[in-house]
Amino acid sequence: MQVRLTTLCENTAAALGYTGEWGLGILVEAGGEAVLLDTGLGDSLIRNAMAGNVDLSKVDKVVISHGHADHTGGLRSLLQQLGKRVQIHTHPAIWGKKYTCMTLPGSGERRCRYIGMPFCREELEGLGAVFNMSREPVWLNEFMVTTGEVPLVTSFEKVDDNMFLRAEEGFVPDTLPDDQALVVKTEKGLVVLLGCAHRGMVNTLLHAQRITGVEKIYAVVGGTHLFRAQPEQIEQSMAELRRMGVGKIGVSHCTGMAPAALLAREFGDKFFFNNAGTVVEF
Repeated sequence: MQVRLTTLCENTAAALGYTGEWGLGILVEAGGEAVLLDTGLGDSLIRNAMAGNVDLSKVDKVVISHGHADHTGGLRSLLQQLGKRVQIHTHPAIWGKKYTCMTLPGSGERRCRYIGMPFCREELEGLGAVFNMSREPVWLNEFMVTTGEVPLVTSFEKVDDNMFLRAEEGFVPDTLPDDQALVVKTEKGLVVLLGCAHRGMVNTLLHAQRITGVEKIYAVVGGTHLFRAQPEQIEQSMAELRRMGVGKIGVSHCTGMAPAALLAREFGDKFFFNNAGTVVEF
């Protein structure tokens, strides 16, 4: 079975005519199915689909990796363009009031910025969204599965301490239980599509192995969330990728240029930048 990945939203444009936008959106085509992982921050999903002559009308399933605006902001315009019922697979925690907070040096003042879902559920449902929310893995067909909640099992990966939820008692840490990935089973092994991997790239890969029963990971594509990682975490993550025998790694979005350069040096021709307009087939 051939797997075709078309990246429609990403921080950087890979070719003339494409728009770079902070966020992620990847069209996954395999076995006659077309599933969209995330929708970017704004209008780049539609713009880049037009630039690449990509027919979005074949999409009837969308997987939302987590409830941040840079992965959900294109959902309304997608639904408006499709004009039909679309299954949206996600975790119930996407509707949390998500913020990022930072303490200003010197004054000690904490400033928080809303980064959660930009639309209400009722509006999206009125445009055709059918939300299928689950904390557990969901098989979309016989070869595609969402990971559901990713257990925190490694000693070197943790959720960033600048992520918060606004609650009645104030701001509380957001452990991002809604962070999930999309996994495709192929003859060569697993192709794992990461949204942001807030709960850890390696944690996500280990969980993908457990839920599918497949040890071989052929490709890892998407946001690895290494841009805020300490050097020790990057080294341990690369060691795990080597141990797993990953055949291809295409990084996007929240990886960061310095970690990407380290991955490129480590993995050579197994590595590629997965930017807006990138099309790869496995």
